[in-house]
Amino acid sequence: MSAPLLVIAAGGTGGHMFPAQALAELMLTRGWRVKLSTDARGARYTQGFPREVEIEQVGAATFARGGLSAKAIAPFRITAGVAAAVSRMMRDRPAAVVGFGGYPSIPALAAATLLKLPRMIHEQNGVLGRVNALFARRVHAVACGTWPTELPPGVEAVHTGNPVRRAVLDRVGAAYIPPGDYPMSVLVIGGSQGARILSDVVPPAIANLPAELRRRVRVSHQAREEDVQRVSTYYSDEGIDADVQTFFADVPTRMSEAQLVICRSGASTVADLSVIGRPAILVPFASAAADHQTANARGLVEAGAAIMFPEKKFHVEALSEKIALVLGDSDGAMRMAHAARDAGVPDAAERLAGVVERLVDAEKGKDS
Repeated sequence: MSAPLLVIAAGGTGGHMFPAQALAELMLTRGWRVKLSTDARGARYTQGFPREVEIEQVGAATFARGGLSAKAIAPFRITAGVAAAVSRMMRDRPAAVVGFGGYPSIPALAAATLLKLPRMIHEQNGVLGRVNALFARRVHAVACGTWPTELPPGVEAVHTGNPVRRAVLDRVGAAYIPPGDYPMSVLVIGGSQGARILSDVVPPAIANLPAELRRRVRVSHQAREEDVQRVSTYYSDEGIDADVQTFFADVPTRMSEAQLVICRSGASTVADLSVIGRPAILVPFASAAADHQTANARGLVEAGAAIMFPEKKFHVEALSEKIALVLGDSDGAMRMAHAARDAGVPDAAERLAGVVERLVDAEKGKDS
């Protein structure tokens, strides 16, 4: 008897792909076969997936971006993607299909709906994304990473937490070294696309720190490609030790070694912060759909693990004051780190896998 097949469908950002990767890693250890359905943009995030995962690129499109011609052709691309997904699933029938959001998850979820296969969605943010909202009433289960999550009327969900990658789980329990009279690390990350505002505000805010504190700060700063040179030059001119790159492949390690993290509040970043347990200054992306990054940040802020800055209040002097507040208070920073860890759900992948397997068992029971 062949191993059951799980099809994971996810869009092309780290926020969707990292929890999808975490579930794939775990399901393989439980004896499942796993396929990932994504588009070309999502395929860029597959380097970290186990090699046993079969990657299927699908035709996907969005009505939210592009000009009139792109929007006109979108229905045809989506229809073609759904047809291709139906054909693949008829040849190799999945035991379950799990969607993690993003437009590239539409073909697999739509095909599973047409074929009446066991299917569910996982929403990482505190507000359902467009695609997950579309399918919320068409799936057998809804799992949520952030709690509470705003749901459509009549839709019930289970809180699983946001699964984190093995590289993050490997840092669980890494001791937090509170700020002190020694070199201190500040990690600045802006999500999948980087963040211009972090590159504009963070460097001068660090330069504005009291001299005695500033000389002990070491910065790892993720910046957009077009910002790397100016950010790197600024730090250098100010005599600040900084590593500026467009992408850090070792974010879990850098995060575990940091005394403070300054970042967006994407769902995966918040999950990583809470599982590893580090103090943070969170800057929600103001243009995020339904302001979901503010909803994501709320739990850590209320737990006393993070400071939240709305973009309109994210200015050099205010940020510099908060950085000094955290790095100048060893006991307070330690309390923030512990509060973050207490808010974490390190077994989120196990919880989500349990939902998948119970769903499959329930559907088998109906057929018997």
